[in-house]
Amino acid sequence: MPYKPTSLRRIAAVSTLAVSLCAVLTTPSFGQAPAAAAPPQPALVARVKPVIGQGALRFRDLNGDGQLTPYEDWRLSPAARADDLIARMTIEEKLGLMLHGTLPGTGGALGMSASGYDLTAVAALLQDKHINSFITRLSLTPAKMAAQSNLVQELAENTRLGIPATISTDPRNHFHYVLGASGMADGASQWPELLGFGALGDADLVHRFGQIAAAEYRAVGIHEALSPQVDLASEPLWSRITGTFGSDPQLSSVLGGAYVAGFQGADKGLTPAGVMTVVKHWVGYGALPQGFDSHNYYGRTARLNNAQLELHITAFKGALAARSGGIMPTYPILVGPTVNGKALEPVGAGYSRLLLTDVLRGRMGYDGVILSDWAITRDCNERCSNPTAAAPQRPMDIATNWGVQELSVEDRYALGINAGIDQFGGTEEVDALIAAVKHGKITPARVDDSVRRVLITKFAMGLFENPYVDPQAAETVLRDASAHALAAQTQRAAQVLLHNTGLLPVAPAGKKVWLFGMERAAAQAAGLTVVDTPEAADFAIIRAESPSEMLHPHHFFGSRQKEGRLDFRDGDAAYDALKRASAAHKPAVFALFLDRPTILTNIRPKAAAILANFGASDAAVLDVVLGKAKAKGRLPFELPSSMAAVAKQDPAQPDDSARPLYKRGAGIVQK
Repeated sequence: MPYKPTSLRRIAAVSTLAVSLCAVLTTPSFGQAPAAAAPPQPALVARVKPVIGQGALRFRDLNGDGQLTPYEDWRLSPAARADDLIARMTIEEKLGLMLHGTLPGTGGALGMSASGYDLTAVAALLQDKHINSFITRLSLTPAKMAAQSNLVQELAENTRLGIPATISTDPRNHFHYVLGASGMADGASQWPELLGFGALGDADLVHRFGQIAAAEYRAVGIHEALSPQVDLASEPLWSRITGTFGSDPQLSSVLGGAYVAGFQGADKGLTPAGVMTVVKHWVGYGALPQGFDSHNYYGRTARLNNAQLELHITAFKGALAARSGGIMPTYPILVGPTVNGKALEPVGAGYSRLLLTDVLRGRMGYDGVILSDWAITRDCNERCSNPTAAAPQRPMDIATNWGVQELSVEDRYALGINAGIDQFGGTEEVDALIAAVKHGKITPARVDDSVRRVLITKFAMGLFENPYVDPQAAETVLRDASAHALAAQTQRAAQVLLHNTGLLPVAPAGKKVWLFGMERAAAQAAGLTVVDTPEAADFAIIRAESPSEMLHPHHFFGSRQKEGRLDFRDGDAAYDALKRASAAHKPAVFALFLDRPTILTNIRPKAAAILANFGASDAAVLDVVLGKAKAKGRLPFELPSSMAAVAKQDPAQPDDSARPLYKRGAGIVQK
């Protein structure tokens, strides 16, 4: 069942369209007269094309012909408007909508920039290639971000049909940051990773987070969230566990549905004030041997059986029930499962008709946009498959064409679209897509199906009436004190107290503390006296991240992701700090950012308290240590007892290591 929130309150500053366009989704189909009780006039903003009138009503004249055409008529349904617009588009304009490019920055890799977009390059993508869905990787102040979005929309409005651009982003409201997989945003409220929400298991809180984050996105001109990541965290070595809700498929389903409903504005699909979600990664991404991520050539295969595949599918059910606007297939080749008695094709999931058409569209009934993950049509060159210190993998060498290396780009497009893809992410190679249609490898009807899905989302979000945002209002929305306060409160509550010999809570009055991995100023602000040696302290606080190894230093993502061991060893700085405090006979709080299921077997005997977090500021950790806030979380996955146990567990099966030190759900919930 879809998530049913206890409260449907929204942030008032999301958009002036929130109420005025709500009736669009229920107006008659094209060809019928509008209902007698017509929806109210929406707020229109046009900067390039004129506005035309029909009696007291106003409409944007997006094709500039001086007439009200059906796709310009906000009284009609998104589906009816999409059908009319498709009939007016050239094949080149349609195919441009099937690519999801990157907004180019003024210098910097992958669209990064400290100043803004390269508008000449943006105009070329819009006008010449007809691409108008883009990921943004800018991180500017809210007002500057909004102003840059408006410049993109002006260029989009100036195209022949005035189709507004859809701007997407990786997650922007959390702590973890990997270029190409997550983002950072100046001024946005900062929450724990999704694992923190998994630790709390509070669907209403996830829904509220979605509302707040969606308001922040729309305020700066972002319409599409490349999230949530509802992948099942079944392999403890996997570097992307931090972006999931954990290892419980049922909980992942419930929280995924709440996330979609919060972002999109309802539990039954996308609304005018909402942000389209793209749930990822369909399906089985968490079942990677040794946790080697399939952004990398060496992690291109996942293994699981049919029963395990069903567990991984279960995690998606809530998001699908809430009618997420988009779904993103996973990267790896899935080895082992069968569908309708047929072995899955030996290709990445974006090329698997069995996974996309037979299971996702057929069995699960999904009819939204299927957006491929990034770079699946690109060639994996030598720097991609076998980088070296002398020739490391660079951003331009990123490619994930697993299982289709021998096919041309043209044939990859044909295979993916005929498998079920509607949009290809991270590519702007439109010529090969045009060739595939010209050569009869993709039918015009199949193109229209995908374009219709993409256009419906744009109409549903009200972008054809007003794609512009107010830069000053963006500053207000993103710096809303109540939103930041709730995010800070969640950082505190989502922590998990795993071990406490009576040290916590610490009364700060007169206490001296020795710190490792924590800012001195934060402890002083909390009322503690900071000393330079553990011997001079009353107690110690040691902040740490999960251990890891640099196993693939020359791969772009391999050098940025955590791989390898999960246990602390001599030479690890945080572990050495803990030993130093123990040798001085001073009780220590070991405060761990639990971005992977860390082995704490040799930590527990040396620490007076173990406090896990999933993204928390120093102030948030200190508040729990000092009793000013309560840790209310429980582990969203088990913590193994040894690396030997990790080696023997099945990557596709959640929580199956022998004799785990802490089981999923462990935690001392503070009252």
